[in-house]
Amino acid sequence: MRKIFFVVIGLSAFVALLCWIESCRDNIHLPTSAKTEFVFKDKLSEYNFFKGELRNLNPSPGVTRYELATPLFTDYAVKDRFIALPRDKSIQYTSNGVLNFPDSTIIIKNFAYRNVDNRKVMIETRLLVKDPADKNWKVMDYLWDSTQKDAVKHITGAKIPITLLDDDNNKISTIYQVPNTNDCKRCHYSTGNLTPIGPKARNLNTILEGHGANQLAEWVSQKMLVGLPDLSQVEKMPNWKDSVHYSVTQRARAYLDINCSHCHTKGGDAMNTGLFLEYQEQDKQHLGIMKSPVSAGGGAGGMNYDVVPGDATHSILAYRMNSTEPGTAMPELARSIVHKEAVHLIVQWINEMKQVKK
Repeated sequence: MRKIFFVVIGLSAFVALLCWIESCRDNIHLPTSAKTEFVFKDKLSEYNFFKGELRNLNPSPGVTRYELATPLFTDYAVKDRFIALPRDKSIQYTSNGVLNFPDSTIIIKNFAYRNVDNRKVMIETRLLVKDPADKNWKVMDYLWDSTQKDAVKHITGAKIPITLLDDDNNKISTIYQVPNTNDCKRCHYSTGNLTPIGPKARNLNTILEGHGANQLAEWVSQKMLVGLPDLSQVEKMPNWKDSVHYSVTQRARAYLDINCSHCHTKGGDAMNTGLFLEYQEQDKQHLGIMKSPVSAGGGAGGMNYDVVPGDATHSILAYRMNSTEPGTAMPELARSIVHKEAVHLIVQWINEMKQVKK
């Protein structure tokens, strides 16, 4: 009888331990597949995306860091990207456009800068959530406080004076623009709906630094992604900085794709311009070659064509990328600094184009 008693006590303790472990997992794996409307929390720390000190961005179980072959430029910001999937749910591979994420997916993107002491300073964290209630993506921004210990929900945008180091360790002072939620919607708008920009198969088809396997293949092995064909059949976005493996044209087109095509595409915010800059676009008119602008106004700088082959000096595309003036600068949002390395690449791309007759 005594032996049976202790066995029962042992089983009870074991069950209690399992329940405790499960409750901890529930605390970490915030996304669920429940069809109730998602409610944004007041502080970033309340999501439990990260363990330990929040600013270290050490992902909790169920939160996966990812990178893009060519990322979007934002004032030389240091960006950290993560995906939190609902438990037992996977991403469905799609060959074109953004991957098919399950309901309750949360995409996390953190923005920071390197100060003059080369220390990483947090600015903001943006969340994109696929709301299970209506299957639409919702956006929210979290502004890091002065203590760098937490970030607070912030809807109205902000202008933050910073002094940063660029990629060549040059010191730059600027006013960093934290977008309001409507600004986010402008860039993430596609055919009437909010949508992610970066996580397309071609952008994710890369090997992360320090990893031995392709990022997409790792996701398959972790049961995060299903339906992936052989990687040889998956389009690969060039790394715009890699001049060893990719041509000037490939690198320039990759840069324009991730930085411009979310607006300059059919169904995008700049669809009326007729300038479509997706990587697959082949129509010279849509690429701006000897195309007159539709709505540039004074932003055209008195020039007649978006792209003049062999003549970047008289090409509106290069001119607007090389400006920070409101009404002229392109992209309109997400930067207050000229991305000089990218401008150099685009100028080289245009100047190396063969002349074409109008």
